[in-house]
Amino acid sequence: MFAPVYLDHNASTPLADAVREAMLPWLGARFGNASSRHEYGRAARRAIDEARAQVAAAVNAHPTEVVFTSGGSEANNLFIKGAAARLKPGAIAISAIEHPCVREPARQLVRRGWALKELPVDAQGRVQVDGFDWQASLVSVMLANNETGVLQDVSTLALQVRRAGGWLHTDAVQALGKIAVDFRALGVSAMTLSAHKIGGPQGAGALILDKRVDIEPLIAGGGHEHGLRSGTENIAAIVGFGVACALAMSQPAARREQLEAQRERIERCVLALGGTVFGAQALRLPNTCYFALDHIDGETLVGKLDRAGFAVASGSACSSASPEPSRTLTAMGVPQEQARGAVRVSTGAMTKMQDVDDFCSALAQVADQLRGLRAMAEA
Repeated sequence: MFAPVYLDHNASTPLADAVREAMLPWLGARFGNASSRHEYGRAARRAIDEARAQVAAAVNAHPTEVVFTSGGSEANNLFIKGAAARLKPGAIAISAIEHPCVREPARQLVRRGWALKELPVDAQGRVQVDGFDWQASLVSVMLANNETGVLQDVSTLALQVRRAGGWLHTDAVQALGKIAVDFRALGVSAMTLSAHKIGGPQGAGALILDKRVDIEPLIAGGGHEHGLRSGTENIAAIVGFGVACALAMSQPAARREQLEAQRERIERCVLALGGTVFGAQALRLPNTCYFALDHIDGETLVGKLDRAGFAVASGSACSSASPEPSRTLTAMGVPQEQARGAVRVSTGAMTKMQDVDDFCSALAQVADQLRGLRAMAEA
C-alpha cells in the first residue's frame, strides 16, 4: 500500500501506541456504563476520573474544571453558546483569524441580539488590541493559529478582559503538546483542547472551565460532566485522551528542539525557492510552516506533492472544501493571488529529518516542473 510521508499533523496525528493499548480494554471486556453502581460501572468511573486528572495536569488545571466533549468544535460551541445563554445580550469579540467553530457560533449570537466585534491582526498574524474598548462580555482568541502557527499573547489579553469584567476563552487545540500550556498562568476563563492533535483518538476533547464561570449546557439530560454535557461517556476515547496528555508532557524540550530544527530546514528550502513564509517574524509553533511559492497554486502543489509521496495541506482541514483564499491570510493583508498559493507543512513526533530532507527535494522538483509548465504556457 502506498503511504505518503505524513506532514499534516496540525490536521490530525497518528494514534500513539500507548494510547491504543490503553483504549483496547474499553473496546472489549470493559464495557460498563460509568453511571452504573456495580463493579463494571465503578471501573469505568475510575477510568474517567484518572483521565480527567491526566488532562488537568497537562494544562495546570483542577480535575473538576475538565468537561469532556466530543472534540474541539463542541467545546468551543459549549462555551460561546453556553456562556451567552447565562448573560444578557451584549458584545462578543473574536479575532479575525479564529477557527470556524468559534466564528460561526459567534455569528449565531448576532441573531439573538448580540453585537459581534472582530479583533484585527497585523501582517504577521498577531492580534491587535490597541484602541479596543473591551466592552465585550465574551472574548475568544486562539492561543496558536492552526494555519500559520502564530502564537497570541493570551495572558495579556486575559488581564485586559478581566479588568473590564468579561470572560476570555482561548482555543488551545493546536498549542497543546507543542508548547507549554498553563491554564492558571494564562488567566483565561475557559480553554478548549482536543485529543487527536496530540496522538489521541478522534472524537474526544475538553473544555477547561474556571469554576467561577457559569454556563448553560448544550446537551441536557442525565447530568453527566457536572451537568454540562449529558450523554453516556465515550470511555475508550476519554481514556486515550488522558494517556495522550500524559505522553505530551514527557520530554517537551527535546521534542520542541526536534520540531524547530525540522521547520527551519523546510523554511530554508522555501526561501531558496523564492517563496514566502507567512508569520515568519512572529512567535510560532515549532512544527508549523505555512508558505507560498510565487505563481504556483496551492491546491495544485498539494496534489503534486501527494503524488510524489508527501501529505501536506493547503490550509485548515476544516475549511478545505472552500475555494476561497485563507481567511487567516486575508486578515493578514496577504494578496489573494499569493494566498491561493498557500501550503501548510506541519511535522510531528513521527517525523524524521530524512523525511524533511526528502520533502525539500521533492518540493524543489515539483516547483521546477510547475514553473516550467507556466513558462511554456506563457511563451
